[in-house]
Amino acid sequence: MSNGLTEEAQKREVRNRRHFSFRLNVFFFITFAVFSVLIVRLAYLQFVEGDNLKAKEHQIGSRTVPVPPIRGNIYDSAGKEIAYSVSTQSLYFTMDVKIQKDEAMELAARLVEVFDRLGDKNAAPLTVQDVYEDMDLEGKVHKLHMQRRIKTGLTKEEIAYFSEHRQEFKGIDVIEESIRQYSDDLVAVQLIGYMKRLSGAQDLPKYKDIDKNQTDSGVKYISTEEVGFDGIELMYQDELRGNNGYKEYPVNNRGEIIGAAKLTKPIKGENLYLTINRSVQLKAQKAIMEHIDFVRHAKGKQYESAKPTTGYAVAMEVDTGKVVAMASMPDYDPSVWQGGISQKDLDAIQFFQYNGTIREVQPPYEEYDERKDHPTSLVYLGSTQKPLSVLIGLNEKLFTPNTIFPDPGYFEFGRKGHEVRIWNASNKANGNITAWQAIAKSSNAFMSAMIGNKLFQYDGDSGLILWDEYMKKFGLGVTTGSGLQGESAGVVDYFKSTKKEGLQSALIRSAWGQQAKYTAMQLAQYAATLASHGKRMKPQFVQEIRDVDGNVTVGFQPEMLNSIEIHEQYWKEIERGMSQVSVQGFDGVPYTFMRKTGTSQQDVGSRRRVENAVFIAYAPADKPKLAVAVVVPDGGYGGWGAAPIARQIFDAYDAEVGLYGKPRPQLYGGVQSASGTPEGEAAGADNAAANAGESVAQP
Repeated sequence: MSNGLTEEAQKREVRNRRHFSFRLNVFFFITFAVFSVLIVRLAYLQFVEGDNLKAKEHQIGSRTVPVPPIRGNIYDSAGKEIAYSVSTQSLYFTMDVKIQKDEAMELAARLVEVFDRLGDKNAAPLTVQDVYEDMDLEGKVHKLHMQRRIKTGLTKEEIAYFSEHRQEFKGIDVIEESIRQYSDDLVAVQLIGYMKRLSGAQDLPKYKDIDKNQTDSGVKYISTEEVGFDGIELMYQDELRGNNGYKEYPVNNRGEIIGAAKLTKPIKGENLYLTINRSVQLKAQKAIMEHIDFVRHAKGKQYESAKPTTGYAVAMEVDTGKVVAMASMPDYDPSVWQGGISQKDLDAIQFFQYNGTIREVQPPYEEYDERKDHPTSLVYLGSTQKPLSVLIGLNEKLFTPNTIFPDPGYFEFGRKGHEVRIWNASNKANGNITAWQAIAKSSNAFMSAMIGNKLFQYDGDSGLILWDEYMKKFGLGVTTGSGLQGESAGVVDYFKSTKKEGLQSALIRSAWGQQAKYTAMQLAQYAATLASHGKRMKPQFVQEIRDVDGNVTVGFQPEMLNSIEIHEQYWKEIERGMSQVSVQGFDGVPYTFMRKTGTSQQDVGSRRRVENAVFIAYAPADKPKLAVAVVVPDGGYGGWGAAPIARQIFDAYDAEVGLYGKPRPQLYGGVQSASGTPEGEAAGADNAAANAGESVAQP
């Protein structure tokens, strides 16, 4: 025994020391390994991932807010602004589903008090009711999650006050944004179109999946930004939009902003320069409204049943397809769309917001029972169909330019005991006439017997199919190719009428323009195709696109959609007839022109034989430069209700652009009446429509 321990105890102590030493060595080894791994990891983080980690550290310490792009401007053909964007500060209201009407009214009253005290004294004052309606508590205009714009163009004092007293105005935010402004003279309002918040525009196919697979944050759309919803604003959305910018704020670990923002400026969109001539456009708009008023109050047989409230006109260059004027009247102030339209404003413009020159637009009667008794913007061609009908007859060898037709004043068809007579206007018998005279005298009998009835004699329905093919080649029954959203191809009745009234009736009535309804845009393209002897041009609205520095990025060239090969002699034959059509409002014009009046009829609601004024023309006659189409629903005889409007458009174009190559403003300084015709001309306007070359179908 040593040290008072037995041999066994000594051995046990030695083993324990050895185990402790082993465990200590293992501990040190593990510690060394852990520290080695940490050192290696730290080195890797510092030298390999250092840059990425710094970027992440910066990201965590900042907040990025996207800034919507600044939209490009829209100019007329002379470079004067029609639509443009300005930066401003606006007040928005975020909807709380729990808010009650009395709470909203109380908030509106407090807002108005601030507006009156600190706002721009020259701006139109807002009432409590105005603000309350803009809040849109019932969600009639905005979805629940969408912010409602209450006021734009805040003063510095208003901005400072609302920033300082934000907690006192629940749901109120001051937002910097780009506001779309439109020219005060309201140039081609429906063609230009309007804008909506993206969050309220996603029902349109354009925006439904606009950011699908989009990884570029500069291009990605922001839910709060405004986008084109109709017209040119929608058609050229991609070009006008530009790219996003950013505001980057430094923040602490609690997310509080602790410094000034770093701004990456948005990229402004491209600018559009339209083909629209401002002076011609404004003259067309004014001429329509003044002539509608004139017709509604004028005396005479040709006006007695006319009740026009709307009018549509399109002026298109024959060789280029450039649309220099497109008027859908009445129009409205598009600024009502800024930041979301109120229900009151939407109700006020519901009949005027859409472009009646390219689609069907209802007449502006609030009561449905009254509205259904008036025609829409889509009307039958009436006698403006006849130049094309004669052209088809000549080209298909149904007759020759020398064929004589004895016109007794009517054409009769149908089985015995059920005969139907198609009468000329005023039952006028024209006697022996040729094809060109049938156009000049607007003979329904000739069109029925020599074209419609002869096509009926083709095998089966091949005559109707042939007719339809010709219509489409001239732009009738198909869209014009304009690219505008919502453009109508028209309403073709002759296939349906074949099943109801029979093939013979459908073809006969088609021949003088009572079996299909078309838009003013289609009529203008049709007139231009007649003028060019068969070249159907695509309507052009934009002559060039420029970037923010003024460089042209896209230039436009004339585009022919299709051509129709017809013997030159036949073109001359219809022009001979068109040159002899009697028409009102063109006395003393310093240019030659081809024309055709039309009075299309339709039963509307409880009214029978409602007459729509239709007119097509092109000038100069020998080398056509401009084609014009005018449609005045419920406007009476075409020669009286529509032609004088076209005269003013031709005059304006001649003065501003020049029908013969250069402007001739010195020729148009005379005083004109409200109707657009020289003073005193309308005094003898009691002649029957037949004397003006009109063709009104009668049973």
